[in-house]
Amino acid sequence: MPGFLHHHLEGGNVGPYEWEWPMSTTFQKHNERAALLRSIPYEMTAPIDDRSASAHQGKALSVNISNGGMLLVMDQAPAIEQVMQVYVPTPTTAAETPTLAEVRWTRKLRFGNNDGTGSYFVGLKFVF
Repeated sequence: MPGFLHHHLEGGNVGPYEWEWPMSTTFQKHNERAALLRSIPYEMTAPIDDRSASAHQGKALSVNISNGGMLLVMDQAPAIEQVMQVYVPTPTTAAETPTLAEVRWTRKLRFGNNDGTGSYFVGLKFVF
């Protein structure tokens, strides 16, 4: 197994079982997901009691969306329960609706740099 994949599986930082994530056997709400590959602007909200904190803004790549949330790829791993404002596309291509969402889970993608930087899957739950 030559090349990049061989290095990471055999001698790199990724062990043979690090890709095995627990899978749900209940398929609840999984059938309502729709693929959505698009750049999504976001803004991290600061806690109400921390007036000195500044909001962090950026863009993420959406992977899929459902009535209850969405899956993003981000260049950072936000804290679990972090609330963010995401700008969800609407059927009108020129419009985006600001929506509050809570980070429910994160998973580091095992591609990229060995310096700790990289990309993360980020599962969001919409907060209404």
